[in-house]
Amino acid sequence: MTTTKTDGLTDRASQVTVLGLGDMGSAIAKTFIDRGYRTTVWNRTASRSVPLVDAGATVAATAAEAVAASPLVVVCLLDSTAVDEVLDSVDAAVAGRVLVNLTSGSPSQARANERWAGERGAEYLDGKIMGDPPYVGTPNILFPFSGSHSAFEAHGPMLRELGTVVYHGEEAGSAAVEFMAQVAMGYEILVGFLHTLRLVQTEGADVAEFAGRVASSVAALSPLLNSIGKAVKSGEYPPDLGSLNVQAALMDDLISHRESIGVEAVRMREVKDLMDRRIADGFGAQGFSSLFELLAKP
Repeated sequence: MTTTKTDGLTDRASQVTVLGLGDMGSAIAKTFIDRGYRTTVWNRTASRSVPLVDAGATVAATAAEAVAASPLVVVCLLDSTAVDEVLDSVDAAVAGRVLVNLTSGSPSQARANERWAGERGAEYLDGKIMGDPPYVGTPNILFPFSGSHSAFEAHGPMLRELGTVVYHGEEAGSAAVEFMAQVAMGYEILVGFLHTLRLVQTEGADVAEFAGRVASSVAALSPLLNSIGKAVKSGEYPPDLGSLNVQAALMDDLISHRESIGVEAVRMREVKDLMDRRIADGFGAQGFSSLFELLAKP
């Protein structure tokens, strides 16, 4: 068995259960063990628990037994379907516990989980993980949380053992909104980057050297991103990057260049279409941020 923390925590308050022992769940459980918390673990494939038992964890035979062992229950599974299956199996055992779900999922799923927990007498915190398993237990991994404020206040010190923690408020879906938006932003940038590397390589330039120059350019975008966010919030759109009237002409050059060398131009055409529509509506003097007005579903 692992030792109990001696920094004023009661024995009960130093106990935690981790459901799900994939790479991330195992890293979370190991961090709790290493920091002196009495840790109970459960995984559908029991062999995944062996290294953690060797490190000092207690293994439970069932998910319900694991939940009953601790006041704080951390769930880290593959997806929301797996979460639903495990929660169905524990059901009333969560009464009186704080349920922390770190599994990737949507804001609506977080809200549904909160309702499920509340109906069974449990408090709910939804959390997301922005980082990789080797960084668990360091400041280099981010955990956004939302949900029960009292639960976060009570168990915040334990959760902060896992990495950098940010609380986004009592609305259960808020952490998922942050997570989904941050991850989507990354993919939007990276897929555009890959298309641009294809263009650079097709023209015979050194893609690695170009990537180094772009990295410096991207680092300088922070003021522009902040100004666009403020413009969208206020609904007032200054000519950032120049007016749309000027930018639209540049888009024609970008599209024709790509198409002339056989490189995908679908994203450039999307931007040009939005610009043309905005100009046709009489807003050609505004900037790129004003395209936001066209992105809502009809």
